[in-house]
Amino acid sequence: MSAHPVEPPADGLIPRPERTPEALRLALARVAPHRLGEMDHQKDEAFALAAEHNNLGPIRQWLTIWAGEVEIERRPDLAARRRNAEHAVHTLDKDDPAWRAATQELLAVVNEARADTA
Repeated sequence: MSAHPVEPPADGLIPRPERTPEALRLALARVAPHRLGEMDHQKDEAFALAAEHNNLGPIRQWLTIWAGEVEIERRPDLAARRRNAEHAVHTLDKDDPAWRAATQELLAVVNEARADTA
């Protein structure tokens, strides 16, 4: 059996990965390899909490968070919205109404990504 190269999608997006630790890690390695350490650290924490409390909740939460993070990183539209909102949050005064709008935009981006991967 010979391996055939996989053509990248016409829109440039990688396919949405399955919600498994390995699939999410492989996808993140393609779209944001600089975040792998953060992902691995949080996965270790989630698995430790799950074992300590004999509860899969922390692992489910980790999967939800990182499926959303991969979704944001793989979609230029969401990544740009997040970058712009984060820039505003870090540069505007907290009394500026635009600061609150930026925090709401950050939440909207995360919510959209998580809803799309649910």
